[in-house]
Amino acid sequence: MTTYRIAPSILSADFARLGEEVRNVVAAGADMIHFDVMDNHYVPNLTIGPLVCEAIRPHVQVPIDVHLMVKPVDRIIPDFAKAGANLISFHPEGSEHIDRSLQLIRDHGCKAGLVFNPATPLHVLEHVMDKLDLILLMSVNPGFGGQSFIPHTLKKIAAVRKLIDESGRDILLQVDGGVKVDNIADIARAGADTFVAGSAIFGKPDYTAVINAMRAELANIG
Repeated sequence: MTTYRIAPSILSADFARLGEEVRNVVAAGADMIHFDVMDNHYVPNLTIGPLVCEAIRPHVQVPIDVHLMVKPVDRIIPDFAKAGANLISFHPEGSEHIDRSLQLIRDHGCKAGLVFNPATPLHVLEHVMDKLDLILLMSVNPGFGGQSFIPHTLKKIAAVRKLIDESGRDILLQVDGGVKVDNIADIARAGADTFVAGSAIFGKPDYTAVINAMRAELANIG
């Protein structure tokens, strides 16, 4: 039986009270905290760095899942590991040497992931499956929250699920972008097991109700 994980993205949280926000969303049933890092270089936005990760770390016991939308990635990986990240993922385009960057994450005691934008091909996966704990598929173009899910992503999810199953490895398949109550079941049926949701959760007054509704949809998958 598949274990499903819901990872609220703090990109959509109220930053004036971030500690309270992450405590509340974990109390509402979140399995991990998704931490979006943008550098106004690789993506057209600027968000948060290691100091913010270090600040929220004492507030939650669940894993902090850091998604690096930065270029280059190697300089910042150790800083996030020291700040309390449990899992660090990056885009292949952000690294000159993907294998080395994945090893750097693991050498600093974190789990490692690769992230693919909607139009990024998957061929690099052939060479690094043995170093991956997570594959993240973007279902929007990265840079901003609140975007709509790109339907073609469902085919890509199915393709990656097949690769993971054939590898025999325990690799999470995460989807980020436009995930909400009324499409989470379709995304899961395609093969995803970990779901990043930002505005769909933080944009509602009752986090528990949203997460429970998502779990109800996932429970109905045959």
